Amino acid sequence: MAMAGEKGRGRWFVIAVPYLWLLALFLAPFLIVFKISLSQDVVAQPPYAPTLDLAQGWAGFTEFLSGLSFANYGYVLDFSNEFLEAYGSSLIIASISTVLLLLVGYPIAYAMARAPRSIQPTLLMLVILPFWTSFLIRVYAWIGILSQEGLLNQALLALGVIDTPLEILNTNLAVYIGIVYSYLPFMVLPLYAALEKLDLTLLEAAADLGCPPAKAFWTITFPLSLPGVAAGALLCFIPAVGEFVIPDLLGGSDTLMIGKSLWTEFTVNRSWTVSSAVAVLLLLVLVIPIVIYQNIQQRELEAGK
Repeated sequence: MAMAGEKGRGRWFVIAVPYLWLLALFLAPFLIVFKISLSQDVVAQPPYAPTLDLAQGWAGFTEFLSGLSFANYGYVLDFSNEFLEAYGSSLIIASISTVLLLLVGYPIAYAMARAPRSIQPTLLMLVILPFWTSFLIRVYAWIGILSQEGLLNQALLALGVIDTPLEILNTNLAVYIGIVYSYLPFMVLPLYAALEKLDLTLLEAAADLGCPPAKAFWTITFPLSLPGVAAGALLCFIPAVGEFVIPDLLGGSDTLMIGKSLWTEFTVNRSWTVSSAVAVLLLLVLVIPIVIYQNIQQRELEAGK
């Protein structure tokens, strides 16, 4: 009996640890940001009101609740402001970037999965290698590559491909290049994990039955790799929507993304409340694809049973 009780307590402890982790590092900060988003800006410390004074008891708690409002959300969702446009632009840029990442990452992952076993660890290390360098330094490097006096334009001029330097930096094209380069490992690794586990006897059976390689790829390989495609797309799309560094350094003044707008609202306008409302709405937008993906997975699991 004592052993069973100890096992039960150990099981509950193992289950409780991740929930406590999420509570401390996700739910509690989110509730704080959500509370700030319901407040109003004031010239004080902290720069928002109301604040809860526990010394006043129930009267202080009711006064605190009466001071909260959703006015900041109405301001953010007002079409006269740039926030809705920034949300839409971020979703478009993130979606296009995710498609580009899939087009670039899938052949890389496929080649890695089909490479000899002896060199696969080396190829995997080469994919992970950029993480050994600071993200900010890598983005700054692209400024030196894409600027009019940069390496790309100098190489094209030397080869006679162009007569005048191309204007790539400070455009949406530079943002796409930066996102694809920075997030490529997040697309390649899930795809490689899915393709590496593929049963090659299925392709051999298809070839024996006269199926062309291209048709075998679209009817066997690609459908079986869809879990990796979905995982890679989520890993790239979600952070790309809220990206700030890449559009700020590589994009121009016309590049509008919600991460950049949030940063401006917080640092330039000094509005903690509006920037918190922007952050909460951004989180809600990003939860939608995660919920859709989980529902699809749940249906597949139920269908498999």
